Amino acid sequence: MTNPPVSELAAQSYLYGFPLVFNLDSIDRFVREGVGSSPATPYNSFSHARVLADASATFVSVNNDTVYSIAPVDLSVGPVTLHVPPTEDRYYVMQFIDAWTDNFAYVGTRATGNREGDYLLVPPGWQGTTPDATTLIRFPTTVGVIVGRWACADEADLAAVHALQDATTLTALDRAAQPVGLPSPDPAVAADLMFLEKLRVWSQAFPPAPRDRALEESFAPIGVTTAGNSPYLDLDPDRASALRSGLGEGQEELTTAMRGGAGVVGEVWQLMLHTFDYNLDYFEVGALDDEKFKIADPTQRIVARAVAAKAGLWGNHAYEAAYAMIYVDSTGAQLNGANTYTLRLDPTPPVDAFWSVTMYSMPDFYLCANPIDRYSIGDRTPGLVYDENGALTITISHVEPSDPKARANWLPAPDGDFRPCMRMYAPQPPVIDQTYVLPQINRT
Repeated sequence: MTNPPVSELAAQSYLYGFPLVFNLDSIDRFVREGVGSSPATPYNSFSHARVLADASATFVSVNNDTVYSIAPVDLSVGPVTLHVPPTEDRYYVMQFIDAWTDNFAYVGTRATGNREGDYLLVPPGWQGTTPDATTLIRFPTTVGVIVGRWACADEADLAAVHALQDATTLTALDRAAQPVGLPSPDPAVAADLMFLEKLRVWSQAFPPAPRDRALEESFAPIGVTTAGNSPYLDLDPDRASALRSGLGEGQEELTTAMRGGAGVVGEVWQLMLHTFDYNLDYFEVGALDDEKFKIADPTQRIVARAVAAKAGLWGNHAYEAAYAMIYVDSTGAQLNGANTYTLRLDPTPPVDAFWSVTMYSMPDFYLCANPIDRYSIGDRTPGLVYDENGALTITISHVEPSDPKARANWLPAPDGDFRPCMRMYAPQPPVIDQTYVLPQINRT
């Protein structure tokens, strides 16, 4: 059987390998530089953001609901113990993500409750005894990341969150062991072929799930499975050109798939209910082994995984947090701060934790500066005025409303185009099965 052309294999390898390369690049950058308000931190320790995001945070769709605690994990040192403190009635989640971006475990309010707990994190193939009163969590790959989120109401609530962050620890059982980290790609490889070199080196260090190994082997003709010295040095010009062309085609395919909204449902509100459903193999504590959250089609799964990494790296499964975006009003017109709108929630979203609507500018999707420093509105916002039946009407406008009720329920908008995002933490079944329908936004 004849192998596909080199360019075609390169394009396929880009979609296949993008999550691994993009994720490990992000983890490496986190260790060296930090991200946003989260400072750099070594492997097996937490980096704690200490503030809620505001309009100074120029990051795409950053949330204003939680404060982050993020830990790059390298289990080349052997088992590491995670300790979490009791959190009383505060929502939190520790999300575990492997090198290939599989969400394979959750610790937190929904998954394990708010009690104090200890968890033994172990590398692939580990054989040993788990201490009493400790929950075992097996990592599919030696390197991964824990993304923690703590619900935080406002600046006055930060001190309590900081205390919880400081009590959350990672401790290697072998304290003298040093993390190996990521193996280094050959720096002599041309920059426009470095993706393939990273995929080659990192996929061998952090093997994919068994179901994906045949697909990875199919890229042997372009060197992805080559051990030892890089096959991307001193290439024949025609072969190098074909590889570059194929990688460009893969990038275009990923861009097209993102526009199509892989894993997104809904016509007005775009709900990301199945964007992160590509993990079919690894289900540790808190991760649901449920057919409703599995993409069965193998080709669709690979594309969805790449889209999720590009558009929402380190995002949660919908059963942990469901996200919905909206761009247009009930007439189909783009939402714009020149107008005044209402969003009537009757009933409000059914959740076990909390919900919020956050305002973002377009096209950057940044938080919007406003005179009352309100970047989101939700069931934790103080002073909201509900109807007698519990319904809530949110006023959305750039100009501050004069009516007291509208002012109390005001979500400030920028003066141009905008896109709100609804977040529903620990959503109840009606959100997931879409029997709860988010209403349209009406221009008044």
